[in-house]
Amino acid sequence: MESSKPHALLLPSPGVGHLVRHLELGNRLVAYHNFYVTLFVVFESHLSAGESQLIQSAKAQKLIDIVELPPVDISGKVEPDAQFFTKQAAITREIQPSLRSAISNLTLSPTALIIDLFATPALDVADEFHILKFVFYPSAWPLSLRLYLPILDKEIRGQYVDQKEPLKIPGCMSIQPEDAGSPMLDRTKHEYHVFLQRGSEMRMSDGILLNTWEDLDSMTLKALREDESFGSVPIYAVGPFVRPVEPSASRSNLLDWLDEQPSESVIYISFGSVGFLSAQQITELAFGLELSQQRFIWVLRPPSKKKNMPVKRHVLGDKGNDALDYLPDGFLTRTQGLGLVVTQWAPQVDILSHPSTGGFLSHCGWNSTLESILNGVPLLAWPLYAEQSMNAILLSEKLGVAVSPKVAPTRGVVGREEIEMLVRKVMGDQEEGKALRARVMELKVSGEKALIEGGSSFNAMSQFAKQCEIKLLRN
Repeated sequence: MESSKPHALLLPSPGVGHLVRHLELGNRLVAYHNFYVTLFVVFESHLSAGESQLIQSAKAQKLIDIVELPPVDISGKVEPDAQFFTKQAAITREIQPSLRSAISNLTLSPTALIIDLFATPALDVADEFHILKFVFYPSAWPLSLRLYLPILDKEIRGQYVDQKEPLKIPGCMSIQPEDAGSPMLDRTKHEYHVFLQRGSEMRMSDGILLNTWEDLDSMTLKALREDESFGSVPIYAVGPFVRPVEPSASRSNLLDWLDEQPSESVIYISFGSVGFLSAQQITELAFGLELSQQRFIWVLRPPSKKKNMPVKRHVLGDKGNDALDYLPDGFLTRTQGLGLVVTQWAPQVDILSHPSTGGFLSHCGWNSTLESILNGVPLLAWPLYAEQSMNAILLSEKLGVAVSPKVAPTRGVVGREEIEMLVRKVMGDQEEGKALRARVMELKVSGEKALIEGGSSFNAMSQFAKQCEIKLLRN
């Protein structure tokens, strides 16, 4: 059936972070730009508690249609120890038959397919249905690396990590190869070739939407649009999209505890749903917090035997899966009243938006980064995998809203004395702490303004909508 409105199909990869971005994008397309939106939910075997909660909330709002695709089994398609990009590519390939069937059964004819950064094999499906195809990517600097990688692949011989000079990308800060993400560490592995192929596929899309805004990284956005090295794909900076604070029937006791603390006195510590520390690093972090005498909420997970294992490669430490067993003897007693250690899920957005929260020790995933900035909370950058090192460099060296350890956590253990010093910098009243808070408040206001009518992101979304409307009229 034809419609007078554009109909956007959203295809996020499995995971809460990807789902959050796409749901907020879909909600804005409906509420502000006169779209119909259908979101396809993809999962390997079952939905996590976080994913289920998001989907139920979206269904209750009734702004967008939710279509759950059947789970896929990739066990016979990839090796058991396959890396993240390889697994995600396999999932996207395996869901294509059910995706085609679901699109064919839609009541309204689609105008555009917007896929996650890991789902580029699905761009072929958009071609089969003769609809526009877009990629929804988190941030600008990592995108520039992905789009420029085909050129680096031809220009540089041997391993990137063996190069004496940093990688130079037009319009961007230079980057050390070891900060470019795990797929770049070994060019002989399949994971690197999947990473390379995804960048080439993105160049063939009708546009790339970014969950950022002009003021946050204007230099890189300008280069992406104007430098021929990145191809000619249109770039739309339409963010920032984060999970909103929602009223809940059951209020977390963490928020009750925060209510009793002074303003901006608590540092929140979380490494995301798939970020893990070594047992040694947990010990050092615990002692560092204790030495700082700073109030804290720490979301603690059992450690990995290996340093900072990447996504879905977690191996428990020697003491099993009780995270509290890895804390130093007497830590909980000595810090009683000073902080809370949480071993289950924590309401991150609610914590970051609370007036008592004054800092965030974060893995620098892009969703967490935006949640921190939009709540005016400076960061202690602690990257673990993927593009997080690039995000940490951007936050500390360019934007001035974060502090970082001297040695990146991906390369060694950060000691307790340095952790104490960094926590005090973020949370203290010295000049550096004041500058961090002032700068993050500037970016908070800037991000909010970008989304309102007349703001840069609102205008970019309107340009994207116009492209879809032209396609609709031509059909």
